Amino acid sequence: MAVEQIKMPQLGESVTEGTISKWLVAVGDKVNKYDPLAEVMTDKVNAEIPSSFSGVIKELVANDGDTLAVGEIICTIEVEGGADETPAASSGVVNNAPVTSSAQVVEEDAPNKARYSPAVLKLSQEHGIDLSQVKGSGAGGRITRKDLLSIIESGNIPKAGAVTPTTQPVVEAPVARQEAIAPVTPPTQKTAATAPNIPTLPGDIEIPVTGVRKAIATNMLRSKHEAPHAWTMMEVDVTNLVEYRNSIKDHFKKTEGYNLTFFAFFVKAVAQALKEYPQINSMWAGDKIIQKKDININIAVATDDALFVPVIKHADEKTIKGIAREITELAGKVRNGQLKSDEMQGGTFTVNNTGSFGSVQSMGIINYPQAAILQVESIVKRPVVMNNGMIAVRDIVNLCMSLDHRVLDGLVCGRFLQRVKEILENTSKDTTSIY
Repeated sequence: MAVEQIKMPQLGESVTEGTISKWLVAVGDKVNKYDPLAEVMTDKVNAEIPSSFSGVIKELVANDGDTLAVGEIICTIEVEGGADETPAASSGVVNNAPVTSSAQVVEEDAPNKARYSPAVLKLSQEHGIDLSQVKGSGAGGRITRKDLLSIIESGNIPKAGAVTPTTQPVVEAPVARQEAIAPVTPPTQKTAATAPNIPTLPGDIEIPVTGVRKAIATNMLRSKHEAPHAWTMMEVDVTNLVEYRNSIKDHFKKTEGYNLTFFAFFVKAVAQALKEYPQINSMWAGDKIIQKKDININIAVATDDALFVPVIKHADEKTIKGIAREITELAGKVRNGQLKSDEMQGGTFTVNNTGSFGSVQSMGIINYPQAAILQVESIVKRPVVMNNGMIAVRDIVNLCMSLDHRVLDGLVCGRFLQRVKEILENTSKDTTSIY
């Protein structure tokens, strides 16, 4: 029998770690190749880790709730064939990742040795955090990105040389607050390093924070801390668009088999405007701004307890019909738990259909590291003074845009929104084809 290792896979282009949400196997279980071993949560998507081998589970290295860096061992499997040997000594390479026996000995002999991923090192350098003074919450004392984000939120940044080595304290990563997804004020040195002690009264219900909710909180908190948000709003008269869509929606549903929603028209208009104003389709990268060539639009899809943002790729190349089909398919996958990790990757701009639940004005948090997010509000009938001075009832929608002021200024965003407005107000049966 030989022992093989299963490691934390990279479930996205910028994903550096994952959290074991739930083990689907136990020690001693027999598994076949490609059988699911565990459910893993990242800040982008939930996914199952399949087995790369057929055999018997020998050891579960990580527990439920543990966060591990990409490439770290999560479990071992006994497989048929070969001499009985440790994975480190077998070939030096397991699952295409090099492993040396000396590295394994260091981890076994010194489990509390400081361990962190390149993403953690980069974040510590950006904020001047001395990692030698941080006590990690990960497996074996590993320092995770969530640990650093919690310390940054607390404002209690451990600096190198701040104290003498003989008295140097170790800063434990603060517990993330449940309200972290809401807009927060900049932390001060007096901010509490732990979650608030809220008394529980009779009738109160304690709801555990799930892995997905923690990931949403972490990403939103990072966006609010790192990106200086600005906000603007524009009214759009979509009366002609409403009449056009309502006149063809029943026939469309009958012939195509899915709904032609207003949202498809908005996504198409945004994609067209992004083509004309590519500055909006950018990302902040520290010492440079990256203007993306592809126009890949994230759409927000909510479930009862989470929010997912699947991507419509190359949206500028698709028709309104094609966008409507993708919206339907992606939303269905989210709600059925069938969304794949690659369908969450590569987004360059986000459009959120907040109007679907009646909102008329909102301030979205940017989907980091994108430069902006657009909230499409509810279409409402309102009295409007026309150019001839007469008052008419029109269908009006508010477009609310949050922007990263490091990347974008009000001028280009104003022109971008004006172009979206122009496209939508000139959408009608006579001017627009859905095919």
